[in-house]
Amino acid sequence: MNEHARGRLRLGVNIDHVATVRNARGGDTPDPLRAAKIAEEAGADGITAHLREDRRHIGDADIEALMATLSVPLNFEMAATDEMQKIALRHNPHAVCIVPEKREERTTEGGLEVAREENKLAHFIAPLREAGCRVSIFIAADARQIEAANRIGAEVIELHTGAYCDAHAEGRFAERDAECARLGEMAAYADSLGLEVHAGHGLTYETVTPIAAFPQVMELNIGHFLIGEAIFRGLGPAIHEMRRLMDAARA
Repeated sequence: MNEHARGRLRLGVNIDHVATVRNARGGDTPDPLRAAKIAEEAGADGITAHLREDRRHIGDADIEALMATLSVPLNFEMAATDEMQKIALRHNPHAVCIVPEKREERTTEGGLEVAREENKLAHFIAPLREAGCRVSIFIAADARQIEAANRIGAEVIELHTGAYCDAHAEGRFAERDAECARLGEMAAYADSLGLEVHAGHGLTYETVTPIAAFPQVMELNIGHFLIGEAIFRGLGPAIHEMRRLMDAARA
């Protein structure tokens, strides 16, 4: 893919944790749909929402409202289960991102094990692709997983940036730099196979620049940090600052 064709680095804003705050005491506020609209007005190129099996944050009604209201694409994150496949096929969002999911985890802890479940996942995503959804697979920066994602027919991979961000936060800078280099190498490799490359998980103002600078990365999906930062500066300004850093890194 040539540089002109790549275009502007996109920002997807994940609104899951607006729903986390709402669900902490029940009721209707804060409203994830309102957050999505603010994000859209602030320049988000898409909205990401993860409908977990346990419905710990985003609920079915949130997906209904987002599909009915958004004018930017919805990236519907989901586990590879029959229930989630039926929901995705009913709504037919712009994109679905298949992620690993464990009930005991606080958040998605790693990438999907595609190579070990290749046949199952190939059959799982086939109806989604036939319905016109862009299928993304959330994986670690590992050549074996990237190759498997390509073989099963995924159009997009999203590289898990959590290990890189955790190493930075914990002051393990040599490990951080090695993980960043691995992400860059695997982004280039995935791109060479014809996959569109996204990245996300744990990105902050301090960690976004090196990832945004990779020319093969087309989209970053960022949520928890932006929702937290919104407490102090507002969601619109928080997104504007992330957008500024992304654009500066790309320039």
